[in-house]
Amino acid sequence: MRTMPAPSDDPARTTSSRDQEAIFPLIVTIDGPAGTGKSTVAQRVAERLGLMVLDTGAMYRAAALLVIRLGTDPSDGVAIAAAIETHSMEVDFTADPPTLQLDGHDPGEELRSREVEAIVSIVAAQPEVRQRLVAVQRAIAASHPHLVTEGRDQGSVVFPDAQARFYLTASSEIRAKRRVDQLRRKGQSPDPVEIRNGIEARDRLDAGRSDAPLTRPIGAIEIDTDELSLDEVVDRMIQSIPTRGGRS
Repeated sequence: MRTMPAPSDDPARTTSSRDQEAIFPLIVTIDGPAGTGKSTVAQRVAERLGLMVLDTGAMYRAAALLVIRLGTDPSDGVAIAAAIETHSMEVDFTADPPTLQLDGHDPGEELRSREVEAIVSIVAAQPEVRQRLVAVQRAIAASHPHLVTEGRDQGSVVFPDAQARFYLTASSEIRAKRRVDQLRRKGQSPDPVEIRNGIEARDRLDAGRSDAPLTRPIGAIEIDTDELSLDEVVDRMIQSIPTRGGRS
């Protein structure tokens, strides 16, 4: 996997305000189960601190999409890792927000299709797949060391020494409601019970996998988002992120 140029990764972008002081190499990790708002929160935090965003969940979804396109067994980690290696998978940091390009194209909503949703946890549970994508994520951070990275193992496995690590939580009921509302805004008619059951099933798969299971990283700041607005979550995180180096 390659990354496209990131001209915005430039200290000149920052100002003297608290929200734009992160001019030293800074990695912020945001972990948590599906539906806790990681992607939206990561984007807001990155905007306020002048950082870039790495959506690692999109990488696993892209791997699942490759499985579908190639007709590969979603539990064949060796074959999937080989497919990731041979197919073009790039992160375009010049886009706003950054997008993952698969074989030169933005898969867009395909990454969130029901077909991908049905197998992504199986694909992500394969050690060979995780090892391959963890290496890619670390390489991206080495090239672009001003990063907010979100996923399920960022603070526990990929970047355990990140300067700021967070773990977002929310009840399955609230997470299902958020997903239903999101789909309805797109003109879809989702079944709330099916959505909630799917979220809870994925929680079990993510927490039960043998390699890098979903867990709160030791020392990470946990934020329950059930009763908090987006701005409140972001504000809490900003106040805990160092702006002059060191760990939070």
